[in-house]
Amino acid sequence: MQVPIFTVDAFTNRPFSGNPAAVCLLENDLDEDLHQKIATEMNLSETAFIRKLHPEDDFTKSSCFGLRWFTPANEVPLCGHATLASAAVLFHVQKNTNSVLTFVTLSGELKARQVEDHIVLDLPLYITYPQVIFLCVLYLFHQAAVGGMIVQDLRYSPDTKKLLVRLSDAYDRSVLEKLQVSAQSFLSAEKTGKVKGLILTVKGNSSGKHKGHDFYSRYFAPWYGILEDPVTGSAHAVLSSYWSEQLGKKEMLAFQCSRRGGELKISLRNDGRVDIAGQIAIVLKGNLTL
Repeated sequence: MQVPIFTVDAFTNRPFSGNPAAVCLLENDLDEDLHQKIATEMNLSETAFIRKLHPEDDFTKSSCFGLRWFTPANEVPLCGHATLASAAVLFHVQKNTNSVLTFVTLSGELKARQVEDHIVLDLPLYITYPQVIFLCVLYLFHQAAVGGMIVQDLRYSPDTKKLLVRLSDAYDRSVLEKLQVSAQSFLSAEKTGKVKGLILTVKGNSSGKHKGHDFYSRYFAPWYGILEDPVTGSAHAVLSSYWSEQLGKKEMLAFQCSRRGGELKISLRNDGRVDIAGQIAIVLKGNLTL
């Protein structure tokens, strides 16, 4: 059996930056265990599987598809960059004729639409709550931030199990970029299952070399087999609610400053969801032989 597969760099317009995702188009159902085997073989932070909901559906003409996401180790309930990549394959490779695509996922229905040179994702917005700093988190952060960085705020998203750590406003993007993080050590530091992702974030600068971005972040999820994720849509579904509250803004521009890096346009909606827009670069087209 041949399965069309693509590699798409998401949240960038340049190859080899942003966040790469593999996207598989499934004409027929796969054996359940093959999803994980393929994702492990691809060894990217996410592999997405687009499936037809009805046998008569067509990748060019239909507007609604099933979508699942797998890391090299697990299936995950939400992945923004692989959803962006999936929409890009349908819009740009399959030449899908619909203005809006709907994906049926573990996180409900997600929509994607094209706006000029961006693809806009309609994602859930996740609220964060103040978190009491317990000992394992202190140890975890000590491992993450060598040198004892000053923490300005600590929040937790129970819906996503992501811990948001805001560093002091005294730090800028360059400090976050240079931070040496031993993400593998998180696994021994946090075994309760309460934390599945760690977001480090700093406020943007209104002046200087990197002015224009409202906030910066890095994201680590070794619990899902991802030491550092380059650009993370699902983390920004958490970051958007936090920074909107802190900055008093609904329209924001964010940059995830991993080694590859990527930019996200954010717009909080009145229905309690968030639009996250990004660009894409398709870098590989091929077939899996199963």
